[in-house]
Amino acid sequence: MLCFLLLFYYLSSTTCSQQLSRHRRSWIIDSFTIEEEHPGPFPYVLGKINIKRDYGTYFDLFGEGVDEEPKGVLSIDDSGTVFVHRAVDYEEKTMLKLKFEARKTDLSIDTTLGVEISILDINDSPPRFQRDLYEVSITEEYTQGSHLLTVLAYDRDQRGTSNSAFHYEIKSVSPDPLDTEFFIEESGSISFKGCLDREVAEKFTVLVVAKDHGEVSLSSSTTVVFHIQDGNNHLPTITGQTGSGKIKENETGTSPLRLHVTDEDTSNSPAWRAKYTIQGDEGGHFKVETDPDTNDGILTVVKPLDFEAGAHRQLSISVENEMPYFSCKVMERTSSGLWKVATSSGDDPGAGQPPSVQVLIDVEDTNDPPMFSVTAKEVKLEENAPSGTWVGKVTAVDPDSSHASNFVYKVGNDPAGWVMVDPHTGDITTLKTPDRESPHVVDGVYTILLNAVDDGKPPLTGTTTVSIHVTDQNDNVPQPVVDNVDVCVSDSPTTTNITAFDLDGNPFGGPFLFELLGEVEGKWKLMPSHGYTAGLVKDAGVYAGPHTIDLKISDMQGEFGIYKISVTVCDCSVTAGCRSRRETAKTVAAGAIGIVFASLLLLLFLLLLAVVISCKKEFTTLQTDNSSGETLLASNIERPGSDCKLPDCILTVSTDKTQHDASDRQSLHEGTQHGHVSTKDTEHNFIYKHSEEKRENISYLFSENWNQTTWNSLVAKGHHSTNQTEDMSTMNFQKWNSSYATDAALLALLHQRLSSLRETEEDLLDYQPHLYADEGDSDNISELESIFIPDDDDSFHEALKDLGPMFNQLACICRLPHTQN
Repeated sequence: MLCFLLLFYYLSSTTCSQQLSRHRRSWIIDSFTIEEEHPGPFPYVLGKINIKRDYGTYFDLFGEGVDEEPKGVLSIDDSGTVFVHRAVDYEEKTMLKLKFEARKTDLSIDTTLGVEISILDINDSPPRFQRDLYEVSITEEYTQGSHLLTVLAYDRDQRGTSNSAFHYEIKSVSPDPLDTEFFIEESGSISFKGCLDREVAEKFTVLVVAKDHGEVSLSSSTTVVFHIQDGNNHLPTITGQTGSGKIKENETGTSPLRLHVTDEDTSNSPAWRAKYTIQGDEGGHFKVETDPDTNDGILTVVKPLDFEAGAHRQLSISVENEMPYFSCKVMERTSSGLWKVATSSGDDPGAGQPPSVQVLIDVEDTNDPPMFSVTAKEVKLEENAPSGTWVGKVTAVDPDSSHASNFVYKVGNDPAGWVMVDPHTGDITTLKTPDRESPHVVDGVYTILLNAVDDGKPPLTGTTTVSIHVTDQNDNVPQPVVDNVDVCVSDSPTTTNITAFDLDGNPFGGPFLFELLGEVEGKWKLMPSHGYTAGLVKDAGVYAGPHTIDLKISDMQGEFGIYKISVTVCDCSVTAGCRSRRETAKTVAAGAIGIVFASLLLLLFLLLLAVVISCKKEFTTLQTDNSSGETLLASNIERPGSDCKLPDCILTVSTDKTQHDASDRQSLHEGTQHGHVSTKDTEHNFIYKHSEEKRENISYLFSENWNQTTWNSLVAKGHHSTNQTEDMSTMNFQKWNSSYATDAALLALLHQRLSSLRETEEDLLDYQPHLYADEGDSDNISELESIFIPDDDDSFHEALKDLGPMFNQLACICRLPHTQN
């Protein structure tokens, strides 16, 4: 039954022209309720609101069910009658809150009321599950009464009434085995009685219903699927074994045996996969691996076996699954509560041992290598011990036999060839004198390898390492690290360091004693003179240049060596190091000589190039520069070289009275008549021009002090020394003579330049002068220069035959024409 909460307040209002007056008012409102899901017809009258007035009034409703959701449910007319226009849902809205207003004819508010209309619930909503389908996986090891899953449902009807009260029940189970029964509690928790067996059912489908308690009961259902995972409720069974069951001693990685098993659990599941254990394997020589495809156990040798330690191996191999074993059996089904069942697992003390099998492995004998009593032996040996010195002895045995005669001893590795071993006794003796300073001795230890080789087929070898500690002797004297040092020249004493070393070790090495020998008073001294490095002190009076001192270096035992140390004294303020200055001086001298020889080679190349150009097949007439002041000798022939005709090959020179005017000079062609030429003038011009060209080509090799006068005098001197005849009638002889004079002048220049280089070398403080071989003497004419070609034609032709075809063109160019008297 719904109640109205009535909130009443009276508001009176008057116009400005009316006086305030008090009226007695009264109102009557019935109680209203709306039943949800009313079938209609609509609209129907819900009730009427009565207000007693002496004047007319109008009524309005506002709020939920009118102009607020759910809209269009209620309305009111002028008489105060309330109508319902459509059905309402309790699950959507349990109460409608409205505001009622009464207005006068002038539209002023007379009364305002708050109204609440209750909605009556009916059983129109069944209980609903959160999900329509539940799926869960469980294993066979689940025991009865274990919680499997909880389902939840909810009823939207009015709480506290029979419409919203409900309960759960299991409607059906598929399949429905005899030893398994599912049940559900009031909370929705689902469990089972009995045992789970995947071999009976891989899954169970359970239909759960939620039913309310209304006059007309409503219900809904959900489906629960239980997937049964295979548990290890079947033990593996060993069905047999294959393999030879034999292995050879000292072998590993072989498989002498394979065990076969069967298991009724699901293949490739943890409940099916086998796990093997070995008992009786002392020393850990075996292991059993599981074949992932067949589940077989593969016995493998992982550690070598020794036949002499036993020819047979008795093993016990058991098998179980990766998942622990579990079993369940229904003993009695009771009407209430859980059933009586019997369970067992691998962890239970009474569960028993997993199945096992006994196997026998036979070990076959093979040839074993000899074994040394120790694999590493250390001995001592004195340095410089004579050949044949006994070093030590090694011993080996053959596991296959008690007689040592079945094997022999040999040297496996001897880096320096110092030792030998007796093949039968194992005695080690020296072949060479041991040297502790040998590069094969590391930290005073010389290491060799010795072998013992048996006579098996194939022969086998045992190895031992012998470390020979070589004791040191004082057989080396101290030595300086370097045999030359530099020291700076100064007005005060200056010092340089001399460091020594000794190949011998302690106590035959350093620190050393340094001593100066000879007359060193007032020149050199040592400070300090003891240690690994001595300080050589130069007195201020020692002059710059190279010096040699005798230095005695003694070790701690008095063994000594005397060495000559080269000491170079130089000015370090000019050059950072004396050695670098000496190297610079050598480089400068070598560079100067290189320039001279390069210039000579260039000159010879230019002369050779001129000869090659003169023998070209085609000639181009050279245009003479008028301002050159030189005389151009033109020679145009059709076929130069060996085809040159001696009568037609004539060298002509045309001169004028104004001989110094270069513009009047003209080249004369072959076949043109010539006038008389002054032989003397031609000789003078040719010698001057030829000498001038050579002087200009080599002038850069000499200093600027070589002027024209010096050059002319040298040319004249050379010409005079080679002028052996007064007959200058032919141009050919004059040209040869002037060329020789010029060459002699060049040799003189080179000789004088080399002499100046020697003088420059003597100015160096620390450089010893070197003499260089003279390339030639102007007084001695070489064999080539003494060639003389006579003036007569017959001799001229004979000379050309001796010289060869390469000289024909040169002879054509240089031969003077016959002048008519």
